[in-house]
Amino acid sequence: MDDQTQSQPQIEITIDHAPTTDTAQPHCEPLTIIIRRSSSLILTKFHAGHFRISLSLCSQALLWKTLGEPTNDAHAFRRVLSMLPSTAFHLLWSLALFTLLFQSLVYILRCLFRFEMVKNEFFNHVGVNYLFAPSISWLLLLQSSRFIVPSTIYYKIFWCASVVPIVVLDVKIYGQWFTKGPWLLSTMANPASQLSVIGNFVAAGAAAPMGWRECALCMFSLGITHYLVLFVTLYQRLSGSSDLPVMLRPVFFLFIATPSIASLAWESISGNFDVSSKMLFFLSLFLFMSLVCRPALFKRSMRKFNVAWWAYPFPLTVLAVASTKYAQEVRGARTNGLMLLLSLLSVLVSLALLIITALTSHKLASSPVCSNSQS
Repeated sequence: MDDQTQSQPQIEITIDHAPTTDTAQPHCEPLTIIIRRSSSLILTKFHAGHFRISLSLCSQALLWKTLGEPTNDAHAFRRVLSMLPSTAFHLLWSLALFTLLFQSLVYILRCLFRFEMVKNEFFNHVGVNYLFAPSISWLLLLQSSRFIVPSTIYYKIFWCASVVPIVVLDVKIYGQWFTKGPWLLSTMANPASQLSVIGNFVAAGAAAPMGWRECALCMFSLGITHYLVLFVTLYQRLSGSSDLPVMLRPVFFLFIATPSIASLAWESISGNFDVSSKMLFFLSLFLFMSLVCRPALFKRSMRKFNVAWWAYPFPLTVLAVASTKYAQEVRGARTNGLMLLLSLLSVLVSLALLIITALTSHKLASSPVCSNSQS
């Protein structure tokens, strides 16, 4: 009996204290832990390849601005497009600005707290090219703005701040291409390498409205020279150009974007959509048809949504902008029909990706397309 009486309080003590320790444990700083984990996950998963979203939205704002410009063309298509509501443009421009500001802030924090990952991006033959994407996005947003006039000091400051990273990367990458460095073009070239020359073309197109013709010609000459070398290298399909993961094949659409941007840049420098701009535009149309006729190339990359899908809208949008400039120069039902078709296609693709991204944002945050395999 004595043994039984001694064992009962021991059982009661065990039952009384176990719940208190278990129930008190989960309430220890849950909010701070969640914030730390989520912020750390964002900085770890976010890479320069996510700026594809900003590229697409900023180029879409430029398209809407171009379509809304007043024109002397009496064709019905042009009259309808010039009547686009300004509120829609302001909303789109604001969305592009907010997205670009948010992504730029996150990437600055990544540079401060995840510098080793940024360093790995820089030394990756695909990821390094997307370091041009933030500057390209800011320049496109600057060109599409209706609030900042090119003659103002604010436009010039934004242009200089955006072009400095492009020039620094140009000196580093282009210098390695023709020296005995580790980044020889024959081994490092891939479709994403075209972003380097796109940056030069966009900078040239944004400099011309300010009256800085010499700066525009300088940036355009750098871009067109290295574009010719890169284009021939990619056509030869050397080891570097074929070293691209299957899920990143949407980056092949940059073949369309480069001549389209070049045609717009030269139109901005020369003042009209002349023969040179038309030749570049026709090249982009041919490359567009070549890629559209090969859907099997992108079939495997479309099985699962990831951030690489955002490589589609930007080339389609700048092609639509170039077609708009072409329709303004060569007036007629066919050119206006082509402009309407390409513009509608770019808007639908961008809108579809916005909806898909909003519905699957958790998958986008954990996208496997990280710094070691960007496009």
